[in-house]
Amino acid sequence: MNALDNFIFGIYPYICLSVFFIGSLIRFDRDQYTWKSDSSQLLRAGQLRWGSNLFHVGVLFLFFGHSLGMLTPHFLYEPFIGAGSKQLVAMISGGVAGLLGFGGVTILLHRRLGDERIRVNSRTSDIVLLVLLWLQLALGLATIPLSAQHLDGSMMVLLAEWAQRIVTFRGGAVELLDGASWVFKAHMFLGMSIFLVFPFTRLVHVWSGFATVGYVFRPYQVVRSRRALAARKPAPAAATSAAPHAPPKAVPAGSVAKSTGVAR
Repeated sequence: MNALDNFIFGIYPYICLSVFFIGSLIRFDRDQYTWKSDSSQLLRAGQLRWGSNLFHVGVLFLFFGHSLGMLTPHFLYEPFIGAGSKQLVAMISGGVAGLLGFGGVTILLHRRLGDERIRVNSRTSDIVLLVLLWLQLALGLATIPLSAQHLDGSMMVLLAEWAQRIVTFRGGAVELLDGASWVFKAHMFLGMSIFLVFPFTRLVHVWSGFATVGYVFRPYQVVRSRRALAARKPAPAAATSAAPHAPPKAVPAGSVAKSTGVAR
């Protein structure tokens, strides 16, 4: 391996992960008002529903699939499924999810660049992020034909071993990629680069999505309406003494005489 490969696959991953965690923490601490997805739905809702739903379904499946597939040691799943079968499952499920995500991000990118109103109100980071995601998904789909050339799962095992050695700080990770195609390497480089730019883009709202799991363990909140509270409120106590009687009105003498039948 040359010096460039040693840097990209031996040092660059730690730079990306450090910026990913520390940068996200600093942004949450200093710029919480920017901690959002910055939806452009108010500017134009067209294409957003299809693009956003397809993108999120595909990318979320790929994220969890890559995380479990790359970071799970081979000996844990070997008794249940072989490396070749696992690779075939990954190719089929990942291919479907990749197509969904690629179609969604294509719609979002076309919407962002093709609609003048949205383009004017877009930041540079929004467009750069969509381009990176588009390229990453395209490269991911391009790895499927290469994986089909060695269905024994040998390359998948080597890539997973590289990821596991990186996260556990073990040596010899770079040498595992000697026989990997440039497509795999470009896919890995762009994937790490997305972690690098993560804290500086709208992707930080992903942290908030994971944080919603805490609501499952949150105590219940009892909410009562004012009307219900008023109905349960006890009636005021009765007055302890009667109100004083009003003095009798003065009656003219003539009226008294008329009512009693006495002549004047």
